Amino acid sequence: MWYYFEIFALISVIMWSVALVFTVWQKSKTIKLISEVLSLGGFISLLVFIILLWINLDRPPMRTLGETRLWYSFFLFLIGYVVYKRWNYPWFLSYSLFLALVFIVLNWLKPEAHSTTLMPALQSIWFVPHVIVYMIAYAFLGVSSLIGFKALVEHSKGRPVKLLLDFGDNIVYLGFGFLTLGLVFGALWAKEAWGHYWTWDPKETWAFISWAVYMIYMHMRYHRPQKETFHIRMLAFAFIILLIAWFGINYLPAAQTSVHVYS
Repeated sequence: MWYYFEIFALISVIMWSVALVFTVWQKSKTIKLISEVLSLGGFISLLVFIILLWINLDRPPMRTLGETRLWYSFFLFLIGYVVYKRWNYPWFLSYSLFLALVFIVLNWLKPEAHSTTLMPALQSIWFVPHVIVYMIAYAFLGVSSLIGFKALVEHSKGRPVKLLLDFGDNIVYLGFGFLTLGLVFGALWAKEAWGHYWTWDPKETWAFISWAVYMIYMHMRYHRPQKETFHIRMLAFAFIILLIAWFGINYLPAAQTSVHVYS
């Protein structure tokens, strides 16, 4: 089934690319409607592929790095579209489309082999909820970094960014909530699989570091709201830490024996 990814990816890439252009250059209600239809069309193409891949593999497609990138693109668009429809932020949808496209293209350029089997530790009721809540968390926090980038651009032009940062805070709160759920589900899964809630595996360590960095960000936003430049940079730094926790540890020598390294 993975070999058909190019077809579905091509549909999503074309639709999202055109929608991105139309979203940036919305000049009329007709163009706005076309951009929304194309956006949803690309999303449906990705959703259909995920469903077919799940059926074909006879397991949740959440084991490999490429499979998690599929979910990341899925949730990035979904969050961006919902926020766009709720608050009418075209720039938000365009940023989400762009980042979702990046991860689709990464999968296109670097195809993977996918086994239908799961190791015994992954055959758990915690597998799906643990991965899903983490992907939702990563999507929310990735979106918050896009808001930080937008705030940086506006700040460099001398424009007020308080409303942007306040909006970003709400996104961070949601992402942090899912991140916390991911840690809890992971601990329960570890207890079931290995008899310990926490073993300081490299993945667990970096997951905790990313959780702590966002906790520090929220703490600083509450106690030092006037330090806007610091908060913008903190959002960027926190997202880098998050990327290390997600797939960066795959390249760390100390993590090669980790059970969390993507196969």
